[in-house]
Amino acid sequence: MDPFSHFLLGYLLGFGLWGRSGLQYVVAAAIGGGLPDADVALFPLSHRFPLLRHRGVSHSIVGVTILAAVGTLVVPLALAAAFGRGFATGVPWAYFVSLEVGGLSHVLLDAMDHWSVPIFAPLSDREYSFDADRIANVGGMTFTVAAYVVLLYERGRTPGWVWAYTSWVLLAAVVVFFVVRLATRWRVEGPRRAGGYSSVIPQANPFRFLLYHEETTGDNTLRMRYARCDLLGGRVSPFVEVAGFRVEAPAHPVTTAEEAVAISLAPSLRKSWMLAETNRFAAAREVSGGFEVFWYSLELNFWGRSAGVLARVDGASGAVSARSAWRDPERFGPAGSRAG
Repeated sequence: MDPFSHFLLGYLLGFGLWGRSGLQYVVAAAIGGGLPDADVALFPLSHRFPLLRHRGVSHSIVGVTILAAVGTLVVPLALAAAFGRGFATGVPWAYFVSLEVGGLSHVLLDAMDHWSVPIFAPLSDREYSFDADRIANVGGMTFTVAAYVVLLYERGRTPGWVWAYTSWVLLAAVVVFFVVRLATRWRVEGPRRAGGYSSVIPQANPFRFLLYHEETTGDNTLRMRYARCDLLGGRVSPFVEVAGFRVEAPAHPVTTAEEAVAISLAPSLRKSWMLAETNRFAAAREVSGGFEVFWYSLELNFWGRSAGVLARVDGASGAVSARSAWRDPERFGPAGSRAG
């Protein structure tokens, strides 16, 4: 998640703990919300010590606790230097609790998407993800921006009780967000298992998920399918499938859209690390001299458009050229075959 969302979540949770009477602790919780991402400064060491990688041990309970303990000594001094000694008054245990809550909120927010975090490192290297939200959620980003605008506007312009009321409303909205996201993710597990899908992909609408399955057989043949699950309507749509094809297809004359899909996958994955790191699908159409294939992420989509790679396949030679693009997959062309 973006750092602004982490700071905001830590701030609001700190406010929920201390209210107006403990602003120094609220600020400490906001700082704690951003501290785990300080691990990016350790990038040069991560090759030798994998635990120090981004989203490594700093995104665990042990790592957050260590950061909170160190922060208990450093943060009050930093607040005193920035806002005056009067602002940094307080007791060490309260600073520790605030930094711990802020840091754990960071871990929780990062675990909401499909990029997992090692919550119990270094005691266990198992990584956890809830698959309850997307790492780039327009709704979440909009909420973060709006919250900052409102809180900054109210500063010095409205009575203290108005600012406090606004903070409580924003905190309530955050709590509702987590409850709805996690509850709907739990509910979608039934349809996922019943349909034999391996992955759940959250959408901007918290009540809609994509159920996805990808498998490679022993002869290096790939098959993909997905279906939409609407929890409010209680239904799962017929799945859409890209039929099995060879993952590494050699260049050859291409006469069908299915062949174009097969031959364009490997070049598209090499073109975009983002496409390689997320669940993906393909839409293809015939054009003059060959085919165009849009390989797109099922996770990164805004207002009907998806991020992906547009591949041009020459029909005579099978040569592929690829570039990053945003397209509406449903308007681009047929997305595989539909089945019941």
